[in-house]
Amino acid sequence: MSLIYTAPLDEMRFTLKEVFHAAQFWATTPKLDHMDMDTVEMILEEMAHFATKVLLPLNQSGDAQGARYLGDGQVAVPDGFQEAFRQYAQAGWIGLGGDVAYGGQGMPKMVTMLTEEMLFTTNQSFALYPNLTIGASICLLAAASDEQKQRYLHKLYAGEWTGTMCLTEAHAGTDLGMIKTKATPNDDGSYTITGTKIFITGGEHDLSENIIHLVLAKTPNAPAGSKGISLFIVPKFLVNDDGSLGRRNGVQAGSIEHKMGIKASATCVMNFDGAIGFLVGEENAGLAAMFVMMNYERVTMGLQGLGASVLAYQNATAYAQDRLQGRHDTGVANPQKNADPIVGFADVRRMLLNAKANSVAARTFAMYVAKHLDIAKFGQQIEERQRASAKVALLTPVCKAFLTDKAFEAVVECQQVFGGHGYVTEWGMEQIVRDTRIAQIYEGTNGIQALDLLGRKVVKDGGVSMMAFLDEIQEDCQRAKHQHGIVTALMKAVQEVRALTQHLCDVVKQDKHAINASAVNYLHTVGYLCYAYMYLLVVDASHHKEGEFYDSRRALADYFVAQQLPRLFCHAQMARVDSATMMTFDSSFFV
Repeated sequence: MSLIYTAPLDEMRFTLKEVFHAAQFWATTPKLDHMDMDTVEMILEEMAHFATKVLLPLNQSGDAQGARYLGDGQVAVPDGFQEAFRQYAQAGWIGLGGDVAYGGQGMPKMVTMLTEEMLFTTNQSFALYPNLTIGASICLLAAASDEQKQRYLHKLYAGEWTGTMCLTEAHAGTDLGMIKTKATPNDDGSYTITGTKIFITGGEHDLSENIIHLVLAKTPNAPAGSKGISLFIVPKFLVNDDGSLGRRNGVQAGSIEHKMGIKASATCVMNFDGAIGFLVGEENAGLAAMFVMMNYERVTMGLQGLGASVLAYQNATAYAQDRLQGRHDTGVANPQKNADPIVGFADVRRMLLNAKANSVAARTFAMYVAKHLDIAKFGQQIEERQRASAKVALLTPVCKAFLTDKAFEAVVECQQVFGGHGYVTEWGMEQIVRDTRIAQIYEGTNGIQALDLLGRKVVKDGGVSMMAFLDEIQEDCQRAKHQHGIVTALMKAVQEVRALTQHLCDVVKQDKHAINASAVNYLHTVGYLCYAYMYLLVVDASHHKEGEFYDSRRALADYFVAQQLPRLFCHAQMARVDSATMMTFDSSFFV
């Protein structure tokens, strides 16, 4: 049975136009006043067609065949991926949000976010190839020299070349300060790169004529730890002065990983054996440059989770409406048949509603972050841009961790709707579960995201940024023109998070390990708060509007308040546990 998908364009339009008033935002932002909704409509419809007709049919076949290591450093993608990538690149999708000075189309994140959602919904493995290329382009645009931008960005935007980021080593995952890859300066200004990187998405494949690796390495006499990390461009083929490809560089794939999911995405072990690399920015400033790319990827992983939950929900809903089993809770619904569709059972509806409520909140939250990314990039006033950047920094770990945690929960529940059929390959649900699991792990595990939120983004500034965010939510509650229950519920949630934040900031002054004990539960507390805030915005946008669509938005908000928001208070209580409680279990306990 093939997976089905219908792009939720009505929900996307509602989020873009009615919740976040994109047209008004663009019209009042000089750098975006060229944007028009007709063009955006065309973009969304074209991506919906491509994703549904080209990428979705390759989803299950790509998983079955997988990326293949052919030996001698060569990797082949599954059948159909080359042609799909050619179409994708030629249509200009990779450069959709790229800088126009280098051949990009300059579309705001509020638009590219929606195209990326459709991409990840229909084929998570395929999406990772252009995704890493876009991330590499963003990193180069922020940190590379003008000559490097001219040399690489045009080709990356066109999809003629693809990009990677090479961080992790076998002994150094999260702690990048431990990396051993060396960069030795040469007389001509280049560097010789030697070392091995693992878990490199798209490190080798047969989709493009060149692959541009962004590699973290340490130069001789570099400071210890993360302060001594530099960033280098290491092309698969060296690039001549005229832009043509020269000789093969000293980098190749040693193998590819055999993974639980995203099997059509080549995850490579990359060996740099005297490869020629070119410094990006200044020596010892590589980690900050790479974080530009990493933070883009972290937001994008939230979109991966969103896409997975949308696909799982649509397929589970279709199955629940067709599958005849038992009798409805309310009695015999169809006396002409011996059984009724399982969608009539309350527990099935619970699972479907959980997934639907998640996808609506996740899309709204991702658009909220996207709008602030656009303000940070295109805003008129420096203060406006700085405030938006600070908010994006605060919410990026939530976008990555909470959206992927809740997405995995949603796809597992959608798999459960299928009963035994959800466990077998033919229906595709077990693949969605496998593919989605990685989103909680890579680009910094969700536990690391929680530590980043509580440690770096909240405690480090004494809770100032979080309190400002809570003030914003409270003000929006007070401005609400309706009496929907989300207002009162959200005000209580704000009070809880405010008290918890202050409590943890105070506790850390006496117990520096409290962050480790409380971080994950704190992030989930904030995540549910963010979702509740999004439902306030959704209800605001639906106020005084009639029709089934708007009725469903208000009904979902009711469901969220009743069935999901109470979890916020449970996580808040658990976040108050002190680190001493955790440490009563010494190492000998874990045997």
